[in-house]
Amino acid sequence: MTIEILVPDLPESVVDATVATWHKQPGDSVLRDEVLVDIETDKVILEVPAPVDGMLEVIVEVEGTTVLSRQIIAKIKACAVAGEPTVDVPVSSEASPDKRHTASLTEEQHDTLSPVVRRLLAENDLQLGKLKGTGVGGRITREDIYALLKQNGVKMERTQPQAKNDTLIFDHRSEKRVAMTRLRKRVAERLLEAKNSTAMLTTFNEVNMKSIIGIRKQYKDMFEERHGIRLGFMSFYVKAVVEALKRYPEVNASIDGEEIVYHNFFDISMAVATQRGLVTPVLRNCDRLGFADIEKGIKELAMKGLDGKLAVDDLTGGNFTITNGGVFGSLMSTPIINPPQAAILGMHKIQDRPVAVNSNVEIMPMMYLALSYDHRLIDGRESVGFLITIKEFLENPIRLLLDV
Repeated sequence: MTIEILVPDLPESVVDATVATWHKQPGDSVLRDEVLVDIETDKVILEVPAPVDGMLEVIVEVEGTTVLSRQIIAKIKACAVAGEPTVDVPVSSEASPDKRHTASLTEEQHDTLSPVVRRLLAENDLQLGKLKGTGVGGRITREDIYALLKQNGVKMERTQPQAKNDTLIFDHRSEKRVAMTRLRKRVAERLLEAKNSTAMLTTFNEVNMKSIIGIRKQYKDMFEERHGIRLGFMSFYVKAVVEALKRYPEVNASIDGEEIVYHNFFDISMAVATQRGLVTPVLRNCDRLGFADIEKGIKELAMKGLDGKLAVDDLTGGNFTITNGGVFGSLMSTPIINPPQAAILGMHKIQDRPVAVNSNVEIMPMMYLALSYDHRLIDGRESVGFLITIKEFLENPIRLLLDV
Protein backbone atom coordinates (compact mmCIF):
# COMPACT_ATOMS: atom_id res chain seq x y z
CA MET A 1 0.00 0.00 0.00
CA THR A 2 1.48 3.35 -1.05
CA ILE A 3 0.78 6.49 0.98
CA GLU A 4 1.26 9.95 -0.54
CA ILE A 5 3.01 12.56 1.61
CA LEU A 6 1.55 16.05 1.11
CA VAL A 7 2.69 19.54 2.00
CA PRO A 8 0.72 20.66 5.08
CA ASP A 9 -1.80 23.48 4.86
CA LEU A 10 0.30 26.62 4.76
CA PRO A 11 -0.33 29.50 7.17
CA GLU A 12 -2.57 32.33 6.11
CA SER A 13 -0.91 34.85 3.76
CA VAL A 14 1.80 32.29 2.85
CA VAL A 15 1.47 31.35 -0.83
CA ASP A 16 4.25 28.80 -1.19
CA ALA A 17 7.09 27.16 0.72
CA THR A 18 10.47 25.51 0.18
CA VAL A 19 11.55 21.95 0.88
CA ALA A 20 14.31 22.61 3.41
CA THR A 21 15.72 19.30 4.71
CA TRP A 22 14.93 15.65 4.06
CA HIS A 23 15.68 13.59 7.17
CA LYS A 24 15.11 10.32 5.30
CA GLN A 25 16.20 9.06 1.90
CA PRO A 26 14.50 6.59 -0.50
CA GLY A 27 14.83 3.07 0.85
CA ASP A 28 15.05 4.17 4.50
CA SER A 29 12.59 2.66 6.97
CA VAL A 30 10.36 5.14 8.80
CA LEU A 31 8.20 4.99 11.87
CA ARG A 32 4.83 6.56 12.31
CA ASP A 33 5.13 10.18 13.51
CA GLU A 34 8.86 10.27 12.69
CA VAL A 35 9.78 13.57 11.01
CA LEU A 36 10.43 13.05 7.30
CA VAL A 37 11.09 16.55 6.03
CA ASP A 38 11.16 20.21 7.09
CA ILE A 39 9.13 22.63 4.98
CA GLU A 40 10.32 26.23 5.25
CA THR A 41 8.13 29.29 4.80
CA ASP A 42 9.14 32.90 5.23
CA LYS A 43 7.67 32.75 8.74
CA VAL A 44 8.00 29.27 10.25
CA ILE A 45 9.36 25.77 9.62
CA LEU A 46 6.75 23.01 9.33
CA GLU A 47 7.67 19.44 10.24
CA VAL A 48 6.02 16.74 8.12
CA PRO A 49 5.77 13.40 10.01
CA ALA A 50 5.27 9.93 8.58
CA PRO A 51 1.58 8.89 8.80
CA VAL A 52 2.41 5.16 9.02
CA ASP A 53 5.26 2.73 9.59
CA GLY A 54 6.93 1.78 6.35
CA MET A 55 9.64 2.61 3.86
CA LEU A 56 10.25 5.87 2.05
CA GLU A 57 9.69 4.76 -1.52
CA VAL A 58 10.38 7.91 -3.52
CA ILE A 59 11.07 11.62 -2.97
CA VAL A 60 9.06 13.65 -5.47
CA GLU A 61 10.32 17.12 -4.51
CA VAL A 62 14.01 17.47 -3.60
CA GLU A 63 15.53 20.02 -1.22
CA GLY A 64 15.30 23.60 -2.44
CA THR A 65 12.14 23.02 -4.47
CA THR A 66 9.28 25.49 -4.17
CA VAL A 67 6.03 23.73 -3.27
CA LEU A 68 2.39 24.62 -2.71
CA SER A 69 -0.12 23.60 -0.06
CA ARG A 70 -1.30 19.96 -0.33
CA GLN A 71 1.26 19.17 -3.06
CA ILE A 72 2.70 15.63 -3.21
CA ILE A 73 6.34 15.61 -2.09
CA ALA A 74 7.02 11.91 -1.40
CA LYS A 75 5.50 8.42 -1.23
CA ILE A 76 5.74 5.82 1.53
CA LYS A 77 5.21 2.10 1.13
CA ALA A 78 3.27 1.10 4.25
CA CYS A 79 4.27 -2.05 6.13
CA ALA A 80 0.90 -2.38 7.88
CA VAL A 81 -2.65 -1.65 6.80
CA ALA A 82 -4.33 1.15 8.69
CA GLY A 83 -6.97 -0.18 11.08
CA GLU A 84 -5.24 -3.43 11.91
CA PRO A 85 -4.76 -3.97 15.64
CA THR A 86 -1.32 -3.29 17.07
CA VAL A 87 0.18 -5.39 19.81
CA ASP A 88 1.91 -3.75 22.76
CA VAL A 89 5.34 -5.34 23.22
CA PRO A 90 6.84 -4.72 26.67
CA VAL A 91 10.29 -3.15 26.35
CA SER A 92 12.62 -2.35 29.23
CA SER A 93 14.51 0.94 29.38
CA GLU A 94 17.72 -0.92 28.50
CA ALA A 95 16.28 -2.69 25.48
CA SER A 96 17.57 -2.23 21.97
CA PRO A 97 16.16 0.91 20.30
CA ASP A 98 14.98 -1.29 17.42
CA LYS A 99 12.40 -2.92 19.73
CA ARG A 100 9.48 -0.56 19.96
CA HIS A 101 5.88 -0.63 21.01
CA THR A 102 2.90 1.64 20.87
CA ALA A 103 2.32 3.69 24.01
CA SER A 104 -1.14 3.52 25.52
CA LEU A 105 -2.52 7.01 25.08
CA THR A 106 -6.04 8.28 25.12
CA GLU A 107 -7.21 10.13 22.01
CA GLU A 108 -7.16 13.46 23.83
CA GLN A 109 -3.64 12.90 25.16
CA HIS A 110 -2.39 11.77 21.76
CA ASP A 111 -3.63 14.94 20.05
CA THR A 112 -1.76 17.27 22.43
CA LEU A 113 1.61 15.57 21.97
CA SER A 114 4.03 16.30 19.16
CA PRO A 115 5.03 13.44 16.81
CA VAL A 116 8.53 13.30 18.30
CA VAL A 117 7.18 13.06 21.86
CA ARG A 118 4.76 10.28 20.90
CA ARG A 119 7.58 8.33 19.29
CA LEU A 120 9.87 8.72 22.33
CA LEU A 121 7.07 7.58 24.65
CA ALA A 122 6.55 4.48 22.54
CA GLU A 123 10.23 3.67 22.17
CA ASN A 124 11.01 3.86 25.89
CA ASP A 125 7.85 2.36 27.42
CA LEU A 126 6.98 5.53 29.33
CA GLN A 127 3.63 6.42 30.88
CA LEU A 128 2.28 9.97 30.87
CA GLY A 129 1.62 9.84 34.60
CA LYS A 130 5.36 9.82 35.25
CA LEU A 131 6.00 12.97 33.27
CA LYS A 132 5.52 16.59 34.21
CA GLY A 133 5.36 18.85 31.20
CA THR A 134 7.32 22.10 31.10
CA GLY A 135 5.99 23.31 27.76
CA VAL A 136 3.14 25.70 27.01
CA GLY A 137 0.09 24.83 29.11
CA GLY A 138 2.00 22.03 30.82
CA ARG A 139 2.56 20.11 27.59
CA ILE A 140 5.25 17.44 27.50
CA THR A 141 8.34 18.24 25.43
CA ARG A 142 11.17 16.03 24.24
CA GLU A 143 13.42 17.66 26.87
CA ASP A 144 11.05 16.38 29.60
CA ILE A 145 11.49 12.83 28.28
CA TYR A 146 15.26 13.15 28.00
CA ALA A 147 15.40 14.43 31.59
CA LEU A 148 13.35 11.48 32.89
CA LEU A 149 15.49 8.97 31.00
CA LYS A 150 18.65 10.58 32.36
CA GLN A 151 17.18 10.43 35.87
CA ASN A 152 16.55 6.71 35.37
CA GLY A 153 20.12 6.17 34.22
CA VAL A 154 19.30 5.58 30.56
CA LYS A 155 21.71 6.95 28.00
CA MET A 156 19.60 8.63 25.35
CA GLU A 157 21.23 9.52 22.07
CA ARG A 158 19.48 12.26 20.16
CA THR A 159 19.48 11.37 16.52
CA GLN A 160 20.42 14.17 14.18
CA PRO A 161 19.99 14.18 10.42
CA GLN A 162 23.20 13.20 8.70
CA ALA A 163 24.97 16.21 7.32
CA LYS A 164 25.52 16.34 3.62
CA ASN A 165 29.08 15.96 2.41
CA ASP A 166 29.13 19.35 0.68
CA THR A 167 31.98 20.87 2.66
CA LEU A 168 34.43 22.60 0.38
CA ILE A 169 38.17 22.77 0.88
CA PHE A 170 38.81 26.49 0.97
CA ASP A 171 41.96 27.01 -1.03
CA HIS A 172 43.38 30.45 -1.68
CA ARG A 173 40.76 32.81 -3.19
CA SER A 174 38.02 30.17 -3.31
CA GLU A 175 34.30 30.93 -3.18
CA LYS A 176 31.15 29.20 -2.05
CA ARG A 177 27.62 30.10 -3.11
CA VAL A 178 24.70 29.29 -0.82
CA ALA A 179 21.07 30.11 -1.60
CA MET A 180 19.39 32.53 0.77
CA THR A 181 16.75 31.00 3.01
CA ARG A 182 13.20 32.22 2.66
CA LEU A 183 13.40 33.81 6.10
CA ARG A 184 16.60 35.67 5.17
CA LYS A 185 14.94 36.94 1.99
CA ARG A 186 11.91 38.11 3.96
CA VAL A 187 14.06 39.86 6.55
CA ALA A 188 15.93 41.67 3.77
CA GLU A 189 12.66 42.78 2.18
CA ARG A 190 11.29 44.12 5.46
CA LEU A 191 14.50 45.98 6.31
CA LEU A 192 14.51 47.70 2.93
CA GLU A 193 10.81 48.43 3.30
CA ALA A 194 11.44 50.06 6.68
CA LYS A 195 14.24 52.28 5.37
CA ASN A 196 12.35 53.28 2.22
CA SER A 197 8.87 53.83 3.66
CA THR A 198 9.56 55.52 7.03
CA ALA A 199 11.18 58.78 8.11
CA MET A 200 13.47 56.96 10.55
CA LEU A 201 15.63 58.75 13.09
CA THR A 202 17.61 57.47 16.08
CA THR A 203 18.13 59.17 19.43
CA PHE A 204 20.55 58.01 22.12
CA ASN A 205 20.96 58.11 25.87
CA GLU A 206 22.85 56.16 28.52
CA VAL A 207 21.76 54.51 31.75
CA ASN A 208 23.58 53.67 34.97
CA MET A 209 22.83 49.99 35.64
CA LYS A 210 24.24 49.95 39.19
CA SER A 211 20.82 49.68 40.90
CA ILE A 212 19.54 46.82 38.73
CA ILE A 213 22.82 44.92 39.04
CA GLY A 214 22.60 45.30 42.83
CA ILE A 215 19.00 44.03 42.90
CA ARG A 216 19.86 41.00 40.77
CA LYS A 217 22.87 40.19 42.92
CA GLN A 218 20.84 40.41 46.13
CA TYR A 219 17.72 38.53 45.04
CA LYS A 220 18.69 36.28 42.11
CA ASP A 221 18.99 33.11 44.24
CA MET A 222 15.68 33.72 46.03
CA PHE A 223 13.99 34.61 42.76
CA GLU A 224 15.19 31.44 41.01
CA GLU A 225 14.28 29.24 43.98
CA ARG A 226 10.75 30.63 44.14
CA HIS A 227 9.94 30.94 40.42
CA GLY A 228 12.21 28.36 38.80
CA ILE A 229 13.69 30.89 36.37
CA ARG A 230 16.71 33.17 36.47
CA LEU A 231 16.23 36.90 37.03
CA GLY A 232 17.69 38.56 33.95
CA PHE A 233 17.88 42.11 32.65
CA MET A 234 15.16 41.69 30.03
CA SER A 235 12.32 41.67 32.55
CA PHE A 236 13.49 45.10 33.79
CA TYR A 237 13.74 46.36 30.21
CA VAL A 238 10.24 45.15 29.34
CA LYS A 239 8.71 46.62 32.50
CA ALA A 240 10.38 49.97 31.86
CA VAL A 241 9.25 49.99 28.22
CA VAL A 242 5.63 49.22 29.14
CA GLU A 243 5.51 52.08 31.65
CA ALA A 244 7.08 54.46 29.14
CA LEU A 245 4.59 53.38 26.45
CA LYS A 246 1.72 54.22 28.83
CA ARG A 247 3.09 57.75 29.17
CA TYR A 248 3.79 58.21 25.45
CA PRO A 249 0.95 56.53 23.50
CA GLU A 250 2.31 57.81 20.16
CA VAL A 251 5.22 55.37 20.48
CA ASN A 252 2.70 52.53 20.96
CA ALA A 253 0.78 53.55 17.82
CA SER A 254 1.12 52.75 14.12
CA ILE A 255 0.20 54.34 10.80
CA ASP A 256 -2.46 52.67 8.64
CA GLY A 257 -2.91 54.61 5.41
CA GLU A 258 -3.92 58.10 6.45
CA GLU A 259 -4.98 57.07 9.95
CA ILE A 260 -3.10 56.68 13.23
CA VAL A 261 -3.98 53.54 15.19
CA TYR A 262 -3.48 53.87 18.95
CA HIS A 263 -3.17 50.51 20.73
CA ASN A 264 -4.49 50.09 24.26
CA PHE A 265 -2.55 46.85 24.80
CA PHE A 266 1.15 46.13 25.15
CA ASP A 267 2.50 43.31 22.98
CA ILE A 268 6.29 43.55 22.81
CA SER A 269 8.36 41.93 20.04
CA MET A 270 11.71 40.45 21.05
CA ALA A 271 14.48 40.24 18.44
CA VAL A 272 15.97 36.72 18.53
CA ALA A 273 18.97 35.67 16.41
CA THR A 274 18.67 32.14 15.01
CA GLN A 275 20.64 30.10 12.50
CA ARG A 276 17.97 30.85 9.91
CA GLY A 277 18.04 34.59 10.54
CA LEU A 278 16.50 37.25 12.75
CA VAL A 279 12.98 36.63 14.09
CA THR A 280 10.83 38.80 16.34
CA PRO A 281 8.42 36.67 18.39
CA VAL A 282 5.85 38.56 20.43
CA LEU A 283 5.37 38.53 24.20
CA ARG A 284 1.73 39.51 24.69
CA ASN A 285 -0.05 41.53 27.40
CA CYS A 286 3.23 42.54 29.04
CA ASP A 287 1.43 45.04 31.27
CA ARG A 288 -0.28 42.11 33.03
CA LEU A 289 2.88 40.02 33.54
CA GLY A 290 5.16 39.92 36.56
CA PHE A 291 8.93 39.70 36.37
CA ALA A 292 8.90 35.89 36.54
CA ASP A 293 6.22 35.58 33.84
CA ILE A 294 8.22 37.87 31.55
CA GLU A 295 11.44 35.89 32.07
CA LYS A 296 9.64 32.59 31.41
CA GLY A 297 7.89 33.97 28.34
CA ILE A 298 11.11 35.33 26.85
CA LYS A 299 12.96 32.07 27.48
CA GLU A 300 10.18 30.04 25.89
CA LEU A 301 10.09 32.25 22.79
CA ALA A 302 13.88 32.20 22.48
CA MET A 303 14.03 28.40 22.72
CA LYS A 304 11.25 28.00 20.16
CA GLY A 305 13.09 30.38 17.87
CA LEU A 306 16.39 28.50 18.16
CA ASP A 307 14.63 25.16 17.59
CA GLY A 308 12.65 26.52 14.62
CA LYS A 309 9.36 25.80 16.42
CA LEU A 310 7.82 29.27 16.30
CA ALA A 311 4.25 29.30 15.05
CA VAL A 312 2.72 32.06 12.94
CA ASP A 313 0.80 33.34 15.98
CA ASP A 314 4.10 33.78 17.83
CA LEU A 315 5.39 36.12 15.13
CA THR A 316 2.34 38.23 14.28
CA GLY A 317 1.34 41.45 15.99
CA GLY A 318 3.55 43.38 18.34
CA ASN A 319 3.38 47.13 18.97
CA PHE A 320 7.02 47.81 19.88
CA THR A 321 10.31 45.91 19.53
CA ILE A 322 13.25 45.44 21.89
CA THR A 323 16.56 44.24 20.47
CA ASN A 324 19.48 43.45 22.76
CA GLY A 325 22.73 43.57 20.81
CA GLY A 326 24.59 43.72 24.11
CA VAL A 327 24.51 39.93 24.39
CA PHE A 328 26.89 39.87 21.40
CA GLY A 329 29.08 42.67 22.74
CA SER A 330 27.59 45.59 20.78
CA LEU A 331 28.40 48.91 22.43
CA MET A 332 26.14 51.08 20.24
CA SER A 333 23.91 50.62 17.21
CA THR A 334 21.07 52.20 15.23
CA PRO A 335 18.32 49.54 15.07
CA ILE A 336 15.88 49.50 12.16
CA ILE A 337 12.14 49.78 12.78
CA ASN A 338 10.01 46.64 12.46
CA PRO A 339 7.05 47.77 10.29
CA PRO A 340 4.26 48.63 10.87
CA GLN A 341 5.54 49.52 14.33
CA ALA A 342 6.61 53.09 14.98
CA ALA A 343 9.73 52.52 17.10
CA ILE A 344 12.35 50.04 18.28
CA LEU A 345 14.60 50.15 21.35
CA GLY A 346 18.19 48.92 21.17
CA MET A 347 19.89 47.75 24.38
CA HIS A 348 23.66 47.34 24.44
CA LYS A 349 26.63 46.01 26.37
CA ILE A 350 26.95 47.02 30.02
CA GLN A 351 30.47 48.36 30.40
CA ASP A 352 32.32 50.01 33.27
CA ARG A 353 33.12 53.64 32.40
CA PRO A 354 34.21 56.72 34.35
CA VAL A 355 31.26 59.06 34.91
CA ALA A 356 30.66 62.19 36.95
CA VAL A 357 28.67 61.47 40.14
CA ASN A 358 28.06 64.42 42.48
CA SER A 359 31.06 66.26 41.00
CA ASN A 360 33.27 63.19 41.51
CA VAL A 361 34.57 60.79 38.88
CA GLU A 362 33.47 57.22 39.59
CA ILE A 363 33.54 53.93 37.66
CA MET A 364 29.97 52.84 36.92
CA PRO A 365 28.35 50.07 34.86
CA MET A 366 26.91 52.09 31.97
CA MET A 367 24.80 51.08 28.99
CA TYR A 368 23.84 53.02 25.89
CA LEU A 369 20.19 53.12 24.79
CA ALA A 370 19.15 53.73 21.17
CA LEU A 371 15.59 54.51 20.09
CA SER A 372 14.87 54.46 16.36
CA TYR A 373 11.48 55.93 15.53
CA ASP A 374 9.26 56.98 12.63
CA HIS A 375 9.34 60.78 12.56
CA ARG A 376 6.05 60.84 10.62
CA LEU A 377 4.27 59.78 13.81
CA ILE A 378 6.64 60.55 16.68
CA ASP A 379 8.15 64.00 17.20
CA GLY A 380 11.47 64.73 18.82
CA ARG A 381 9.89 65.73 22.13
CA GLU A 382 8.07 62.40 22.46
CA SER A 383 11.04 60.30 21.39
CA VAL A 384 13.49 61.96 23.76
CA GLY A 385 10.97 61.97 26.60
CA PHE A 386 10.22 58.28 26.03
CA LEU A 387 13.90 57.37 26.17
CA ILE A 388 14.52 59.48 29.27
CA THR A 389 11.55 57.80 30.99
CA ILE A 390 13.09 54.39 30.33
CA LYS A 391 16.44 55.65 31.65
CA GLU A 392 14.81 56.91 34.86
CA PHE A 393 12.95 53.66 35.46
CA LEU A 394 16.10 51.57 34.95
CA GLU A 395 18.24 53.79 37.19
CA ASN A 396 15.58 53.74 39.92
CA PRO A 397 13.75 50.42 39.42
CA ILE A 398 11.75 50.76 42.65
CA ARG A 399 9.52 53.13 40.63
CA LEU A 400 8.42 50.14 38.56
CA LEU A 401 6.90 48.63 41.71
CA LEU A 402 5.40 51.85 43.05
CA ASP A 403 4.06 53.00 39.64
CA VAL A 404 5.44 56.51 40.10
